[in-house]
Amino acid sequence: MDGNTEEWGPFGRPLFDDPSARALSRVGVVDVGSNSVRMVVFDGAARSPAYFYNEKILCGLGTGLRETGHLHPEGRVRALAAIKRFQLIAKGMRLAPLTAVATAAVRDASDGPAFREEILRETGLELYVIDGKEEARLSAQGVLLGWPDAKGLMCDIGGSSLELAEITGGDVGKRVTSELGPLKLAGLPGGKKGLKAEIARTVDALAQEMGTDHKRLFLVGGSWRAIARLDMERRGYPLTVLHEYRMTPKSLAQTLKWIEKVDLEEVRQRTGTSSARMALVPIAAQVLKRLIRVFRPKEIAVSSYGIREGMLYEQMPDRLRKRDPLIEACYFAEKKDARNPGFGKALFSFLGPLYKSAKPAELRLVKAACLLHDVSWRAHPDYRHEVCFDNATRANLGGLTHEERVFLGVALLHRYKNSRDGSRFEELFSILTDEDCARAEALGKAMRFGAMFAVDDPLDKAELRWFPKKRELHLHLHKQAVDLFGEVAQARFQSLADALGAEATVKTRR
Repeated sequence: MDGNTEEWGPFGRPLFDDPSARALSRVGVVDVGSNSVRMVVFDGAARSPAYFYNEKILCGLGTGLRETGHLHPEGRVRALAAIKRFQLIAKGMRLAPLTAVATAAVRDASDGPAFREEILRETGLELYVIDGKEEARLSAQGVLLGWPDAKGLMCDIGGSSLELAEITGGDVGKRVTSELGPLKLAGLPGGKKGLKAEIARTVDALAQEMGTDHKRLFLVGGSWRAIARLDMERRGYPLTVLHEYRMTPKSLAQTLKWIEKVDLEEVRQRTGTSSARMALVPIAAQVLKRLIRVFRPKEIAVSSYGIREGMLYEQMPDRLRKRDPLIEACYFAEKKDARNPGFGKALFSFLGPLYKSAKPAELRLVKAACLLHDVSWRAHPDYRHEVCFDNATRANLGGLTHEERVFLGVALLHRYKNSRDGSRFEELFSILTDEDCARAEALGKAMRFGAMFAVDDPLDKAELRWFPKKRELHLHLHKQAVDLFGEVAQARFQSLADALGAEATVKTRR
């Protein structure tokens, strides 16, 4: 925290105005992996960055590495061409020098050093080759970027390696690396039996080193994400956002069996997965099956944040790392897009009486909703509620479960629309319980009413008082604000009371 918590309540003052945070506002990183070469340019609130630019080329540098000991020749050509392009793009964006790392394929290949020299000579980019434990640390830091309080075992699968790292209390603990990457395993002798035996032997050894007391696995890497997308497809899950997607071991085990039987080309087309990625799924599925069997987690979570985000996290000052990524992103969105930046804080205070007994997790969502309540005002009024819902559920926001995304979306939908009947998002509402839907609706209608006092600090005009046991909602109007409480405001206040199942009472202060 930055020492100004009293002014901003339990969430602290936003740090994106701090010079040390703004220095991170546009950062370019390049990740040269065994399967893909990618450049990401992060932009926006430093603690929860937006992807200003994101491009990936599936080069397959690690293809055939086990047999030849060399980087794949065509992959080398494609990777060099991709990096040349990335350097020109970075120059056009006037970025600070790119930070570039290479992982298993380049570090294991006999021609890895020559490839690095070629990259430096042709592009001027210094390619840092990191070892497996460092790769595990950076990937685990990427998970922490999205989940500051994450606790569990990070499992990062690349084309030529698999890394594991303990995460607890915001720190990265023990780390190990292995050769359980699909590209590396593809050349293994002995057919299916040989593959199964090698996976079992290696995973069992990893478990001996890391222990099996990890309640949650955090899956990092494109092959895991492809499997998670197939899990969604099998289940008919409506929200196809991979980050923070949760699976039970039982459900995932059913999907892994399903993968062995299903027509992968057919599901590849349905899910929009690339052919190169889907080709790695069968072997990756075998590795994941063994991980689940040996480590016995209670839950599996997908992280879209990995080594690239870990490289950004590496550059953050410690106080910034401790901030809530969701709230920081919402602060930034409000400042950039709201009609009245700063009103979200006032609205949160105005609605405070409704949430006196709320738990921190709910209060956090209320805060986020208040900050975002007006950022979509430029959308057409007839569709503003849809834009709000879509932004909340699909946006690149860290620190949100899928249930929390939909809760936030429903609340923001009701900020602009009284009813959600007949909504095209209806199947997504099923992710919430009826009780949570009702709470989100009440929050949305509370914001819808509170926005009627957006001329200034609402507390200078009126106060809410909520008596949950009596189911009574009181509005105390200051005398000078009586004329603000017009017909629309009266209707919105009654709608809020109805959502709370309460009797509405209006009193005027002298």
